Amino acid sequence: MMLRSALLFAAGRGERMRPLTDATPKPLLKIGGKMLIEHHLEKLAAAGIEHVVINTSYLAEQFPLALGDGARWDLRITYSYEGAQPLETGGGMRRALALLGAAPFIAVSADIVSDYDYARLPAQIDALAHLVMVPNPDFHPRGDFRLDGTRLRDDDIGERLTFGNIGVYRPELVAAEADGCFKLLPSFQRAMREVRLSGERYDGFWRNIGTPAQLIALEQELSLGAARI
Repeated sequence: MMLRSALLFAAGRGERMRPLTDATPKPLLKIGGKMLIEHHLEKLAAAGIEHVVINTSYLAEQFPLALGDGARWDLRITYSYEGAQPLETGGGMRRALALLGAAPFIAVSADIVSDYDYARLPAQIDALAHLVMVPNPDFHPRGDFRLDGTRLRDDDIGERLTFGNIGVYRPELVAAEADGCFKLLPSFQRAMREVRLSGERYDGFWRNIGTPAQLIALEQELSLGAARI
């Protein structure tokens, strides 16, 4: 069975990216001649995804205008509007379940940039979620969790890695939560206590684009051929 659905997190305000985000949502900013979110849509389509849910809040009306129904990527796009205040990652995922259905799905933050191939993600997982972990960036030196074989643990026994905001999820991870604003971290911690959070390490190109300077630096890397996304 293949993964058929995906969730793209796109509801955030992008405060650190101001003034670029004063009039444009961060996922709609361009890098390499395409919108940040467009790179993800292309990669999801190439991996066999058919339906993408995009959660929106800040300047939500711009997303359908820019992306439409997804037909240009051979995708079906639906939008999960969260209201004027975004619901954080957990609440956003919980709200989107009504559109995603009962099968496992991919979820990715629309403002990361990487050359990770989404076709690598496992369609069948024996956990509540499977997370792609990356080496710790300078801004997050302690990392998030430790990879113990294929299981993730929240301890300091070995090397900790950073969650790359790419993963496969079962709806059960958040389905029992009340609709509202909450982060995914407590759900991850609960799953780790139950030994039901799996992961993999990825050492390829990955960036979390948070500031205009980082966006400019990545554009220069791409123009010089030093990065590929």
